[in-house]
Amino acid sequence: MSTQNKPSKQNKPSKQNEKPLLLVAVCVFFALLIGSSFWCRWVYVQIEHYANIDQAAPADAICIFGAAEYDGRPSPVFRARLDHALELYRRGIAPILISLGGNGGDRFNEGAVGRDYLIGMGVPEQSIIAETESRNTEESARRIAVIAAANGFRRLVIVSDGTHLFRIHEICAADGLDVLTSPRPKPAVEDPKLNAERLAHEIASYTAWRMHLH
Repeated sequence: MSTQNKPSKQNKPSKQNEKPLLLVAVCVFFALLIGSSFWCRWVYVQIEHYANIDQAAPADAICIFGAAEYDGRPSPVFRARLDHALELYRRGIAPILISLGGNGGDRFNEGAVGRDYLIGMGVPEQSIIAETESRNTEESARRIAVIAAANGFRRLVIVSDGTHLFRIHEICAADGLDVLTSPRPKPAVEDPKLNAERLAHEIASYTAWRMHLH
């Protein structure tokens, strides 16, 4: 009498073992989701805080973070930053203006375009330092640290868009810089969609920087 081989039950996953694993996976997923939500909310609150306060006070230099330039002319955003820095300079906040930013994709760079604009507005050339190598916020902060060390600057005022300032402040502080932030004036009419995109970009960029992803 032949004996048929019965399939082994040991190779079949037990439904009782699957349930705890599924529960753990679900719990981990929701924990990450809740943690991410709290993190994004915290970063958002910090961004809004820095965007809505002007810390400008007497300092050694005013640093203007670059934005786009068009064939040697500052874009409207960059011009608004330069004009705000110029106002601070004329108020006597600092005797030196530092224009930041590397190549904008053509034969010009943002730092030099900013310098030329400020000279055209009556600022003496010897009162301006043009940084023309940096390509992003982190590189600009590092270049500021080098310029500050070379010139003995101890306190700096940073000018940029309001949503940009929290990330700049944190990066500069990590580089050992004593910085105050001063947002350029908000436009009379803001595009809610564009503002939401800027906030999302800043939350993602700050998170990536904190995680050393770039």
